[in-house]
Amino acid sequence: MRAIEFTEYGPPSVLHVAEVEEPHAGPGAIRIAVRASGISPGETYIRSGRLRDLVPVTFPYRTGFDAAGVVDEVGAGVTGVRVGDEVFGMVTMTDRGANADFVVLAEWAPKPAGWSWEEAGGAAGSVETGTRVLDLLGVEAGQTVLVQGAAGAVGTVAVQLAVARGARVVGTASERNHELLRSLGAEPTTYGDGLVERVAELAPGGVDAVFDCAGGALPDLIAVAGDPAKVVTIADFEAAAHGVHMSHGAPADETGSSLGAAADSLAVHGLEAAAKLAAEGALRVPVAAAFPLEEVAAAHELSETRHARGKIVLVHR
Repeated sequence: MRAIEFTEYGPPSVLHVAEVEEPHAGPGAIRIAVRASGISPGETYIRSGRLRDLVPVTFPYRTGFDAAGVVDEVGAGVTGVRVGDEVFGMVTMTDRGANADFVVLAEWAPKPAGWSWEEAGGAAGSVETGTRVLDLLGVEAGQTVLVQGAAGAVGTVAVQLAVARGARVVGTASERNHELLRSLGAEPTTYGDGLVERVAELAPGGVDAVFDCAGGALPDLIAVAGDPAKVVTIADFEAAAHGVHMSHGAPADETGSSLGAAADSLAVHGLEAAAKLAAEGALRVPVAAAFPLEEVAAAHELSETRHARGKIVLVHR
């Protein structure tokens, strides 16, 4: 089967389609014939070598964390799913390799009928991350939440998950993405200089929690929240120096304590909840672009601009 991998650090051009052996579903897992899979921004950092001291890898490194497709193998002990079912889900953090023709999923949920394959293929990672951080922040009805970097893959989903909890959401993005944020239920503002004052105008009663999807603005985000304990980041490696928790799910054997915090338990319960929200028309997955598997380098190039509106996915044909 085809799988995306790289055998050395470098620019997107080091990525290539390799012919590898097919995986098979072991106990408690399922295998899918992939229709679409997601591009992870974090893996662009890994591929470039930027994180080589934090996340050492063994070559060849196969990419991809989330995917959607049709079940074609069901492992021992698995119930509630059959061959032929359409699902979306994710692999284990240690296995990765979801950018491939066949993938063994460790966690999954039924693919919502209203989602395209592209939406479903890029959903699981954003849903899990968004759910995990909102849980850590204790977001609930009646609270006000700031999502920094709200137009990206995780941000767009996190906004909707917070709204579904009954929270009021303020989201930062460039002005060209403000209408998108409004359509997702957020009140938009721009990032950068003056952020503290702009948020104060929108939420004079204060902000209960801050979800940082972008990085690079922790002092302002702490000022907005009034307490570093009310801020969780998934993107700022300087978090510990500011007393902010950086949430990640990377296994300890890959990162040790280099990221400044132990891995958080993955919020896999979010997948079923997301499927239900999608069935109610309350959750969509904005797709910035979809590339054929063979054009993975172009997909990584777009991801590296950090201006993609929503999730970048690969389409498997």
